[in-house]
Amino acid sequence: MTNREKMHTGDLYLPDDPAIEVEQKRYLDRLYDYNHTRPSEPDRQQKILHELFAELGPNCYIEPPFHANFGGHHVHFGSDIYANFNLTLVDDTHIYVGDHTMIGPNVTLATAGHPINAELRYRNYQYNMPVHVGRNCWLGAGVIVLPGITIGDNVVIGAGSVITKDVPDNVVVVGDPGRILRKVNDHDREFYFKDRRIDPALFEK
Repeated sequence: MTNREKMHTGDLYLPDDPAIEVEQKRYLDRLYDYNHTRPSEPDRQQKILHELFAELGPNCYIEPPFHANFGGHHVHFGSDIYANFNLTLVDDTHIYVGDHTMIGPNVTLATAGHPINAELRYRNYQYNMPVHVGRNCWLGAGVIVLPGITIGDNVVIGAGSVITKDVPDNVVVVGDPGRILRKVNDHDREFYFKDRRIDPALFEK
């Protein structure tokens, strides 16, 4: 099995394999083009994202600058996804993000890991595990999601949280390491921020 194939099996491999680096630099060159588009060039931005991503649904937008190890080549976005400035996708293997998810500034979704064993790290070995983020989630500013993590649907992750374990549906997660603070509940249908009430008419639109 080649190093390129091992990128997606979870096996240890050598990421500095010349065959990998040639491909990677091609995607990174195109990512450079995306990050140097103007705000007034939405059509060009969308064209480049569709070239880069494995899958990209309608109405997705990523604020430049955007960083990705493979330029998004192993990233699968659903529809209506918004990501704020400085999204970092360590996409050495696949990353999946569900429809209607919002991503705050300075968020990192990481698939790559390195052995704790010092000799293997010295030899430059790496392994990758996919990341899955569900539908209709909100990842606050500075969230970090580690390799192999699955986050359920309708999840809110508080700013600065580090997600080290899988997260079920319909919960609020905070902290480092991330812990479930509570379930999403009826209170969240009445209030959107502290004592600020939601206009019930909004649910009818």
